[in-house]
Amino acid sequence: MAIPDYQSLMLPLMRLAADEDEHRLSEAVETLAAQLGLTLEERNERLPSGVQPKFDNRVGWARTYLTKAGLLESTGRGKFRITMRGKQVLRGEPAVIDVQFLKQFPEFLGFIGKSQDLGEHRGSESDPEVTSTPEEVLASSYLELRRSLAHDLLQRVKQCSPKFFERLVVELVVAMGYGGSIEDAGRAIGRSGDGGVDGIIKEDRLGLDVVYLQAKRWEGTVGRPVVQAFAGSLEGHRARKGILITTSQFSSDAQEYVTRIEKKIVLIDGEHLANLMIDFNVGVTEAARYVVKRIDNDYFDEA
Repeated sequence: MAIPDYQSLMLPLMRLAADEDEHRLSEAVETLAAQLGLTLEERNERLPSGVQPKFDNRVGWARTYLTKAGLLESTGRGKFRITMRGKQVLRGEPAVIDVQFLKQFPEFLGFIGKSQDLGEHRGSESDPEVTSTPEEVLASSYLELRRSLAHDLLQRVKQCSPKFFERLVVELVVAMGYGGSIEDAGRAIGRSGDGGVDGIIKEDRLGLDVVYLQAKRWEGTVGRPVVQAFAGSLEGHRARKGILITTSQFSSDAQEYVTRIEKKIVLIDGEHLANLMIDFNVGVTEAARYVVKRIDNDYFDEA
């Protein structure tokens, strides 16, 4: 089964709290997971950011929304209890408790904002926010922006001149910690041809080992023969490691081949190249930064 969205977890969470006891959020997560029969794989599924299990996050946000509506109350760090209003709601035996249901409470309207546009926006069935927590929406939006940037970045790389592409690759490997300095890496490679670069770079700043590099702006899929030829060139240079970069993609046969040979060859396709450029700030600049913060409970601990 799919992991329930945070709105679907509101009523089960309220029923769990109906005993009027104080509950820990961690205990609620485990209890609801067992009630819903979630598999270990579903329990371990994480948010796009990888920071937290998706189910834990959704239970947490169900608790937050119910608290903002005054149906639950926080009683300590990670603890909650049902309120008088919450007990009254359960006595009415609601078929569902969701965002639309919670809008009857002024405190909740104050939490989400009183604009009609916001109410209509969150009420749309096609809106991903109806089933996604704020963290999921933020992470998904970030990943979509990153995918779009990577696509545009790769298109720009393909339009570069061979000389510019040579410099780009040099700057990238240095930004990743290889090649020592730009000057060292540039002199070590320094040989352009066939729309790419070929040469030997330092694996570390001390030059204790070297890596043979080949980067080509291929358009079609790079097959096994190209990778075999590169492996052969490593032998000629007495090199044990190599990086093969393409602006297109590698065939499955080529990818399988490098797993069976003694030489260590890393294949970097166009998509991977673009993402490395993003990760190491080559050819990109920061447009905006958003910092997500949370309460520091230790700060408020008066014990």
